[in-house]
Amino acid sequence: MDLRAAEDPVIVWAMTKMKKNVVRFDVWVDPVLDETLGREADIDLQIGLRHGADEDAWTKLGAAHVYHTSSAKDELPRQWFTSAELLAACPKLLCVSTTGAGFDTVDVPACTAAGVLVVNQAGANAQSVSEHTFAMMLGLTKRINEGDRRLRQVRGFTREDLMGQELSGKTLGLIGIGHVGSKVAALGRAFGMTVLATDPYLDTAIIKNRGAEKVSLPELLARADVVSLHCPRDPHTLGLFDASAFSAMKPGAIFITTARGGIHNEADLITALQSGHLAGAGIDVWDQEPPALDHPLLAMENVIASYHTAGVTKEARYNVAEWGAQQIIDVLQGKKPARAVNPEVWSSFAKRFEAVMGFAVAD
Repeated sequence: MDLRAAEDPVIVWAMTKMKKNVVRFDVWVDPVLDETLGREADIDLQIGLRHGADEDAWTKLGAAHVYHTSSAKDELPRQWFTSAELLAACPKLLCVSTTGAGFDTVDVPACTAAGVLVVNQAGANAQSVSEHTFAMMLGLTKRINEGDRRLRQVRGFTREDLMGQELSGKTLGLIGIGHVGSKVAALGRAFGMTVLATDPYLDTAIIKNRGAEKVSLPELLARADVVSLHCPRDPHTLGLFDASAFSAMKPGAIFITTARGGIHNEADLITALQSGHLAGAGIDVWDQEPPALDHPLLAMENVIASYHTAGVTKEARYNVAEWGAQQIIDVLQGKKPARAVNPEVWSSFAKRFEAVMGFAVAD
């Protein structure tokens, strides 16, 4: 786009007067999202009911230019996942925006094929997730949860029955060293840990700059006292941590995941813990969220469990909502977004954008 065209009063009128429709469902978000979008005179935000009348939701989605959807796969009914079928019913849809870093509810290849841009809020909750990861690490090595439960329930045990370990001098292995992994690496170094990382998308120099030594996955598993997952859930990582991966881990090691359910095999993790090969696990993400009350991992003393809450803090929820709102505004103004999941779609997206919105995107 010739930026001088933005000075043309006709184009300016078109950009400011045409209603730009944003739809989200009634999943909880920080109020700053609605407040920020509400200050834009040309944006009309519609909120659908997840369990309301389907016809009403389809009417809203059918007119949507942006669909702001949940990142969490188990808080949104499957029919509202961004599938090829949903895309076919939403001819004006230009962009799908997720409420967090994940995009489990979005068929990204289908969006790309349809010329629909996908954006997320990667990095907005990185501090919260990294702190939660380290809280689990400390809780497991110091056996805080075990001690708390035992002190409330029984007598006759000694302090040495709950003897823990220091993190200092131990080796931390990170599976992925992006926004969250980099912050976990910094915390590990602050505690005097050696930090290893494996990440197929980053070279040795970048990983070193982020505070870790680049190693292969087999070497990481063999050396790490704590293995922590910080990779996306995609076809390459689904089932990555199975029986063979757990058995390759150092005896007595700890496994932690604040990534996504499905990257680790829950049944294989149970076996590794029951056999004593692993000393403990911190699990924030599950195949089904929340897991059933009788889930075997919830009955284990050496497991710290949470309900996908690593990124659920006041600060993180504000960040993802504020970042999400601003990115939606940018996209609807024809600007390139800061966090595109499928940047390769830009050319086809730009053509659809101009056809739907009546003005061209910025170069």
